[in-house]
Amino acid sequence: MSVADAAPPSADSRHTAEFLRVKALAERGVATAQHSLGFMYAHGQGVAQSDELAVAWYRMAASSGLEQAQYNLGVMYQKGQGVPHDLAQAVYWYRQAAEQGYAQAQYNLGWLYAKGQGVQADVRQALHWFGRAAEQGDPGAQHNLAMMYEGGKGVVQDVAQAVAWYRKAAGQGYARAQFNLALRYDSGQGVERDTAQAIEWLRKAAEQGYAPAQFNLGLRYDKGLDLPQDSAKAILWYGRAGEQGHASSQFNLALVYDGGHGTARDPALALAWYRRAAAQGHPGAQDNLGLAYEHGQGVERDHAQAAHWYRQAAEQGFAGAQYHLAQLLDAGHGDAQDPARAAEALDWYRRAAAQGHLRAQFDLALRYEHGGAGTARDDAEALYWYRKAADQDYAPAQYALGRLLDRDDGADPREATGWYRKAADQGHALAQFALGLRHDSGNGAEHDVEAAHFWYLCAARQGHARAQFNLGVMYAAGQGVQADPVEAYAWLHRAAAGGVAGAASYLQRIAARMEPALLAQASAYVGTA
Repeated sequence: MSVADAAPPSADSRHTAEFLRVKALAERGVATAQHSLGFMYAHGQGVAQSDELAVAWYRMAASSGLEQAQYNLGVMYQKGQGVPHDLAQAVYWYRQAAEQGYAQAQYNLGWLYAKGQGVQADVRQALHWFGRAAEQGDPGAQHNLAMMYEGGKGVVQDVAQAVAWYRKAAGQGYARAQFNLALRYDSGQGVERDTAQAIEWLRKAAEQGYAPAQFNLGLRYDKGLDLPQDSAKAILWYGRAGEQGHASSQFNLALVYDGGHGTARDPALALAWYRRAAAQGHPGAQDNLGLAYEHGQGVERDHAQAAHWYRQAAEQGFAGAQYHLAQLLDAGHGDAQDPARAAEALDWYRRAAAQGHLRAQFDLALRYEHGGAGTARDDAEALYWYRKAADQDYAPAQYALGRLLDRDDGADPREATGWYRKAADQGHALAQFALGLRHDSGNGAEHDVEAAHFWYLCAARQGHARAQFNLGVMYAAGQGVQADPVEAYAWLHRAAAGGVAGAASYLQRIAARMEPALLAQASAYVGTA
């Protein structure tokens, strides 16, 4: 909203003599001189600055009907300069000037109607006054009129009309309109999508110092979106917006320096930008600052500070911080050293899990499955949360869900098999072994010794000792695979080393049946494996 004083036409106030000349005319009742004198007092031009005397002379000129003075008197009431802050009086004087066609007063009056300040909110009145100012070429009014057409506020929604008004304001160099016009070209709303036009208007707004446009341009260079990836330019634009206090730019700049993406890694500089963004309430920055304090990264480890920053972000609904705070409380750290800590941790786990935080869902399921830490065992809750995490393709949750379903006598064993397979396909060794067992036994899956051998082999190669034992037995018996005493010996040897009961004695029986040369070959094979 514009509340700048309107400068009097051709007022040369560089000399005290000019002040005396204007004052003499003002005292004879010349309205334009009264307004000029008020302006001189307001800005200390040729005379000591005085808001009170500025108001006095503005009022004389305004009472004579001079629209510029009426507007400036409205500004003084709106700002509370030289008079008590009084928005109703601001509305009164803006209206006097607006009805005479003074564009800046029309714009300010429209704004006060839009915000319901000094007058009851009225979108139709806001639309009326913005429209009158816009027709006179006021870029701020053109921009606000565009926003009203875009949102359908006080008028039927019309995106094409919104774009037309954005374009008029943007053509006059109004940065916010340039930015919004860029967004329309980027999304193809009201115009044909044109990323080149979007970037051109973004750049115009960014070069005028409009922080959201600078952030958007930085993001494009950072991620290589419609522009060649260029970390140096990303840092430049993030930095310009960040210095203006744009929190998301500060956070992204911290991420760049934290990860060393396209520039030298600088943890101290990253931490400084995290702090600036966190101080403005950016939840991602607060969460990362909490992580730094929890793990002593660039700062001395301080669990109380970690809890403080996690809590700031968690209370804004940031799921990652809710999960981290829950973990911190679970470990007995932070600022909650009372019996309610476990209950609070559970509450934060639930909040994060409800937002789809995968690890929170999984950890919450674990608590319900095993009980303890202030949580009663509840298989139904455990199943619910395992399923949520499993639906996100989290292999440990898929395996745990299958395992819990196996314990449920009323569950279909084929459902458990399905979850084991999903986890096994992702390389989860426990699930691979479980799937091998099911094919081996025909429980919940087709009896298929070749499939059993395949899944045992997958798990065994990851060091699963029981799978290694079963694989050794299969090679010894020629079950699901051609008999191979050397392979049998090798896998049983590994299972015995892994502590599987019976593997050592089985290995001895296999060795006793092997020819010395074959046994030597097997021993050498084990030694090089």
